[in-house]
Amino acid sequence: MLRIILCISFVVLFLILMIPVGFIFFIIGKIDQHKKDMASMYLVRQAFRILLFLAGTKLTVIGEEKIPKDGPVLYVANHRSFFDVVSTGSRVFAPTGYIAKKELKKVPLLSWWMKNIRCEFLDRKDVRQGLEIIMSCIKKVKEEKISYFIFPEGTRNDGEEGTLLPFHEGSLKIAEKSGCPIVPVVISNTHEILEAHFPCMRAVEATVEYCDPIYPGELSREEKKQLGQKVHDIILDKLKEHGTDPK
Repeated sequence: MLRIILCISFVVLFLILMIPVGFIFFIIGKIDQHKKDMASMYLVRQAFRILLFLAGTKLTVIGEEKIPKDGPVLYVANHRSFFDVVSTGSRVFAPTGYIAKKELKKVPLLSWWMKNIRCEFLDRKDVRQGLEIIMSCIKKVKEEKISYFIFPEGTRNDGEEGTLLPFHEGSLKIAEKSGCPIVPVVISNTHEILEAHFPCMRAVEATVEYCDPIYPGELSREEKKQLGQKVHDIILDKLKEHGTDPK
């Protein structure tokens, strides 16, 4: 129970204490949007690292060198926990937004910081709004070099470790239409930090593995039709390789 109290207290303090910083970032953004993006990402990255420390999480990162460094990418990951965002966000060094559920847009201060790091808010029940979000992301990837992190399962998977829900493949159009590479990301054991025994937290070892990038522009028309399944299978195979981590 102590860990979750510390984590919640830290998040609340961070959001409140960063209000003045937010105004400074607003001014910076009027002069240089890229500097604002980088500064926002740096602060959030450090906050996520502190959260992992307070939660007692030891994070193992594999394959980070595989991430293309010459432009934006689309990260595609499995989703088991709130700490999936914390774990991956603690390793992001370039402007990278997350595609988040629309409900988070209503959370004061938190939504403001999410917008600062270029997150987009998706209504999973509104097809038209979903298309608008995808088109907006494509434009930002092309023109502003913003990377995006998506969880195409559409919701957290509460099933057994090592499983995947079916993918909603529409968000992969961000890579197909912008030409950016797709980096499959495999996240293991984050469910055991909190969700498996809420409201308690446990000190566990979690893993984030980056797989070889996929370049949609190099695929045939038939391969593009199977792109979602291809990414799904890569992640599922890696999850099986990870096995069930110690709990």
